Amino acid sequence: MTGAPGFWDDAANAGKVMNKIKRLKNSVEPWKELKAQIEDIEALYELSLESGEQGEEAEIRSQLEETQKKYESESRMSLLSDWAFMLSRMYSRWAERRGFKLETVDLLEAEGGIKSVTFQIDGDYVYGFLKGEAGIHRLVRISPFDANARRHTSFASVYVFPVLDDTIEVKIDPKDLRVDTYRSGGKGGQHVNKTDSAVRFTHLPTGIVVACDSERSQLMNRATAMSILKSKLYEYYKQEKEKENSKYSAEKKDISWGNQIRSYVFQPYTMVKDLRTRAETGNIQAVMDGDIDQFIEAYLNAMWKGLPLDAEDDGEGAQ
Repeated sequence: MTGAPGFWDDAANAGKVMNKIKRLKNSVEPWKELKAQIEDIEALYELSLESGEQGEEAEIRSQLEETQKKYESESRMSLLSDWAFMLSRMYSRWAERRGFKLETVDLLEAEGGIKSVTFQIDGDYVYGFLKGEAGIHRLVRISPFDANARRHTSFASVYVFPVLDDTIEVKIDPKDLRVDTYRSGGKGGQHVNKTDSAVRFTHLPTGIVVACDSERSQLMNRATAMSILKSKLYEYYKQEKEKENSKYSAEKKDISWGNQIRSYVFQPYTMVKDLRTRAETGNIQAVMDGDIDQFIEAYLNAMWKGLPLDAEDDGEGAQ
């Protein structure tokens, strides 16, 4: 790539590419070193078995412990690299645990991670389970890149809406819709998508934007994007009506930066705390691996009992 004719003519672009290569190399090299260390340990273990000597056991254990610590450190770095990715994985694993079908409808990548992702999850009562997850999710950590070990905070917004069936009609005036098509991403080589199959709908009166690029057929992407748009419009107009009737309850607040519903603290201690129900756990790794049923159940129980669900600040802000 860097050897291509004219690459260095555009200094600004060349600099961006080189920085990206450097970041990718820095993220890959530690894992290559870990792989080499594991292979060395395996070779030492096999030699000790062949020789029948027990003297290498202490050395093997020492190297294993060192490699384990390095693996855990690199795993944490990877885990903390992108909060949106971490949350998307959490919900993916939750759906997998439940036996629900999950499909990635739209994925917008950003430098080093995910900017936004849209999932469609199919299963019994799945919307009922997940509707309480809508809101702002806050990550609190000591940045591994900060030499002063200061606490940093990241935010990601989760929006949950039901997929409408054919019994609910949402009318959309074609004049209110802007349609854009573009080339969806591919794996390269013979699999690259050479047609403008991806679809983006913009509903002009509300500003709602949806996109789909999961299928190779533009027709299928249009159908999926339209289904999502109708679902979002249904929720939008439903909430607008509830506002007008003064029935817009606290648990259905607009998703905004002031409405954090849950904090995930990785350092200097570990804790996940729901700021509405006060449900919490110290096993943050299990939560990030999809074990969020305790928070879902706490929310549903509070809803059933009619308890207030106003989120309170837990004080875990940035420093």
